[in-house]
Amino acid sequence: MQWTDRIRQVKIILVVAAVLIAVASLFISQYLVRDLFLEERHKMEVWAEAMRSLNNADENTDLNLVLKVIDGNNTIPVIVLDKEGRASTFRNVRIEAVDYEDSLRVAAKMGEAMLKAGKAVKIYLDDEASGDFINVCYDDSVMIKRLQLWPYIQLGIVMVFVVVAIFALLTSKRAEQNKVWVGLSKETAHQLGTPISSLMAWTEILKETYPDDDLLPEMDQDVRRLQLIADRFSKIGSLPELAPCSISEVLGHVVEYMDRRTSAKVSMRTVMPEEDVIVNINASLFEWVIENLCKNAVDAMEGQGDITLRVEKEEGKVLIDVTDTGKGIRKKDIRNVFTPGFTTKKRGWGLGLSLAKRIVEEYHKGKIYVKNSEVGKGTTFRIELKTT
Repeated sequence: MQWTDRIRQVKIILVVAAVLIAVASLFISQYLVRDLFLEERHKMEVWAEAMRSLNNADENTDLNLVLKVIDGNNTIPVIVLDKEGRASTFRNVRIEAVDYEDSLRVAAKMGEAMLKAGKAVKIYLDDEASGDFINVCYDDSVMIKRLQLWPYIQLGIVMVFVVVAIFALLTSKRAEQNKVWVGLSKETAHQLGTPISSLMAWTEILKETYPDDDLLPEMDQDVRRLQLIADRFSKIGSLPELAPCSISEVLGHVVEYMDRRTSAKVSMRTVMPEEDVIVNINASLFEWVIENLCKNAVDAMEGQGDITLRVEKEEGKVLIDVTDTGKGIRKKDIRNVFTPGFTTKKRGWGLGLSLAKRIVEEYHKGKIYVKNSEVGKGTTFRIELKTT
């Protein structure tokens, strides 16, 4: 449980870091855009003053500086409107028109839009009392427009980085878990092999020595059970063989096994369709899945309650529900129940459900999930398998 909390904290830190970077970038870009906007407005005021000087020029006016200022604007779109709203000239503005007169009409409309947006400098040609003025309308330069878009581009890049980082983290952890699963399972099967072989040999000797002993069949059954467990572990990490099997028969084996090992206060029943359901599964591993779900149900019910195994057949798939009347799962824990290491028990490794998920989804290409759970009333796990 601590491991899952640590992974969740890493995810949260990555997301928060990404948000902080994006917000910081947004503020910095806004400051830059604001400074550039003020600088461009100042340039437009100087440019408008140069236009006024050009309009009022006489034979004694030195036009070199004025023309240099006017010709120096190669980036800021500008449209000059007279007091009637007609365009007299424009610069750095892309206009599609049939002739010059038409371009002036189009420019006048664009200039009006700039004027309404507050992007204009009003210059009186003589003095304010004369009432003769022009509006130098301008738009943001290409540089400002690019800077305005940059924070959103950067935000997208950061989010992609976070998603890739989280995906890489989860992938590496999953690969590491798979290696641990395979190594642990193979080693367990190997370690169990020798003592199980010895036990099988001893039971055979005991059968010959005490042929009428009533305990020997039970001992033999337990040894065979150990052999089955070792066989299951040996199949983890390799692709198991699937074969058509009867679901009712598989569930029957689980119920028989659980009945012998649970209290009489635990009631187990199966609800099956009228016709037998045949599915391609590995019977040994799939029984392991159902056993894990049933054992968890017994623990959740604290040794007293009802377990129902229900099988339904839909178009193209089979649904298997395992329902108990236990203490239920809290909503915040439902998404973590299949995470390796997560457990709510005082004693437990938190591997049973993660193993069940691996068997169902990776080996049988099915689905397993918590269908519903209510604290104090019970839980239903659902398994979905494709039919043959």
